[in-house]
Amino acid sequence: MTTEALIATLAADAPTGPGLRLRLWRWLLPGLPVAGLAMIGALALSLGLRDGLWAVLASPVLGKALLPLAIAAAALLAALRLSRPLAPAPGSTLPALLALLVVALLAVTLAQTPPSGWLAAATGPSIPVCLLTIPLLALLPMAVLLAALRQGASLDPARTGRMAGLAAGGLAAAVYALHCPEDSPLFFVIWYGLGVVIAGEIGRRAGARALRW
Repeated sequence: MTTEALIATLAADAPTGPGLRLRLWRWLLPGLPVAGLAMIGALALSLGLRDGLWAVLASPVLGKALLPLAIAAAALLAALRLSRPLAPAPGSTLPALLALLVVALLAVTLAQTPPSGWLAAATGPSIPVCLLTIPLLALLPMAVLLAALRQGASLDPARTGRMAGLAAGGLAAAVYALHCPEDSPLFFVIWYGLGVVIAGEIGRRAGARALRW
């Protein structure tokens, strides 16, 4: 029997359908809220929450938390689908819409900012903290996601792990926004985005091992 035929046979015998979805959500429903609270607690104890947080949450600046949450939701749906070997491949519509939203946000910001101010809008003293904190916070939900995804039978563990890492990174970026004083869209698209990508790479490497058959 060839390797491809063996994989197809194992995939056919793997858990699928409502039973698998139920098993996945039994891990995720309690695990992700606990991980979220743990991230907020760790952030508050280590870096602290930003001044005037409640006023910020009622302002348009809240968008810098909503965008990572949208990325997290899209990546989570993709990871769950990839964990089911006979499920259709994840669609590209939602990621394309998110990419279009990011491009539109950048275009509007650049149009409203004089070219001489682009560098200042895209940089800030908290860049190293941002790039370190987001991946570190992401380890908490990433562990929950990988544990849940082990209940499935992914045919591409590395890709599934990357989606889990991106989902965890999106959640971590949204939590980090509770501390970060940088409100420029250029800053958070570039540096939050890079932090999420780093979390995705960590997830890819971890998933290649943790989700391997």
